[in-house]
Amino acid sequence: MTYDADVIVIGAGLAGLVATAELVDAGRKVILLDQEPEQSIGGQAHWSFGGLFFVDSPEQRRMRIKDSHALALQDWLGTAGFDREEDAWPRRWAEAYVDFAAGEKRPWLHRQGVRFFPVVGWAERGGYDANGHGNSVPRFHITWGTGPGLVAPFERRVREGVARGLVRLAFRHRVTGLSATAGAVDTVTGEILEPSDAVRGTASGRETTGSFSLRAQAVIVTSGGIGGNHDLVRAQWPARLGTPPQRMLSGVPAHVDGLMLGIAEAAGASHINKDRMWHYTEGIQNWDPIWAKHGIRILPGPSPLWLDATGKRLPVPLFPGFDTLGTLDHIMKTGHDHTWFVLNQRIIGKEFALSGSEQNPDLTGKSVRDVITRARQAVPGPVKAFMDHGADFVVERDLSALVRGMNAVTKEDLLDEAAVRREIVARDREIANPFTKDLQVTAIHGARRYLGDKLIRTAAPHRILDPGAGPLIAVRLSILTRKSLGGLETDLSSRVLTGAGEPLPGVYAAGEAAGFGGGGVHGYRALEGTFLGGCIFSGRAAGRAAARAVG
Repeated sequence: MTYDADVIVIGAGLAGLVATAELVDAGRKVILLDQEPEQSIGGQAHWSFGGLFFVDSPEQRRMRIKDSHALALQDWLGTAGFDREEDAWPRRWAEAYVDFAAGEKRPWLHRQGVRFFPVVGWAERGGYDANGHGNSVPRFHITWGTGPGLVAPFERRVREGVARGLVRLAFRHRVTGLSATAGAVDTVTGEILEPSDAVRGTASGRETTGSFSLRAQAVIVTSGGIGGNHDLVRAQWPARLGTPPQRMLSGVPAHVDGLMLGIAEAAGASHINKDRMWHYTEGIQNWDPIWAKHGIRILPGPSPLWLDATGKRLPVPLFPGFDTLGTLDHIMKTGHDHTWFVLNQRIIGKEFALSGSEQNPDLTGKSVRDVITRARQAVPGPVKAFMDHGADFVVERDLSALVRGMNAVTKEDLLDEAAVRREIVARDREIANPFTKDLQVTAIHGARRYLGDKLIRTAAPHRILDPGAGPLIAVRLSILTRKSLGGLETDLSSRVLTGAGEPLPGVYAAGEAAGFGGGGVHGYRALEGTFLGGCIFSGRAAGRAAARAVG
């Protein structure tokens, strides 16, 4: 029987590159397919902030953070909330991933040249009890070079495989079917799309120039999730979160369409936990968009006052950076799909980070000088650009003008100045003394006990209406699509399972297509820094397992 390769990998994002690199190390011949042009290699990971979840890392220890495997597993399981029969494999993946994050993950990446920013971030803090959602300690490690810096070593390994004659890169190949011979999936069919010089992330066209049919002993699906396909997001929207938003921004390009998941299902794969998904609540329109409905996520510090569309303060513990999906749940019950941050220039200058490689040129460019310059600026350049040009930003010297500007943004008179002023003044009174019943103010004081937050992420407590800290700023926040938490069900060797729980012969899956492992390693909620790491861990497992199977 003639094969075109030992293994076909579908999707040239991070998980696909990792799987291919591992196959090359094992001496296997690989065809790597992707519907996008070659300039988009690396997929969504290229656009990321490069955050990774480590446990008891050297960076944590230098920041005097006491972490442990037991604490991390407690946080993961408390966050995931596994409660379904189909959570058996996801839970085993979760346990294996925490082992990886507390063990060889960092040294393995370090040996490949990956380095990390020394200050560890504390994202997705939860705010509930010890067994609830959230990170008990800071674990968000930013890759030096952000997303491109994390993609680079795996792309390099893949291109070395090309040079050795082990890898064939087949871009502009869109898969439309998987088929089997003698019960094992071994054939991948699809359409060849017209060549495209589209800039990374922009629409690349879908005109076809032909078709293809390729055969291999194994197929690895690493095609990503559904975040760019709003129709599919709405179709799979969980009933527990109510009606899906009418207006959403996209945190990923449109080609992240989820269509390959349906193709795998048609071939017999079990696709589980479709209703589990991860969307951010702090999305803003990109003033200089790359793809349609391009949104950027704000990574906020703890100080902005968070108001709903009508000016009511969000309830405890829905503070900036504490519980993404808890906040989403609350927002969808308000009858509106947007909220507001109200703050001032002193807060935005210290506490606003924008997610994404293109919004952090200093870290992406690995420039120590630019990082120092950014830290000395009253407002970092990328944030200032949004203040000057962003459609969601209102900047004014007095509160009356600010509220008028907020209503002008939405073209609805939903906000009453007196009500907004009452919320801000009450909060400001709590700042005036070291004792407070306002738990957000307590959280601000708590954040500043951590050296990393005190240095670069949390402004000293002060009144929002302090004239010396102005001007005042309001930011409209929208729902930003991002990640599928469910996916193709896999065992710990990344073998795709059928509905009967048996391996689907010849098929493996990794990355977001596999729910980052098992069909949903995160359960209902995710801890920040675990998406890229999930692509790496599951991609590595899939590549190594497929290499053994075809040997």
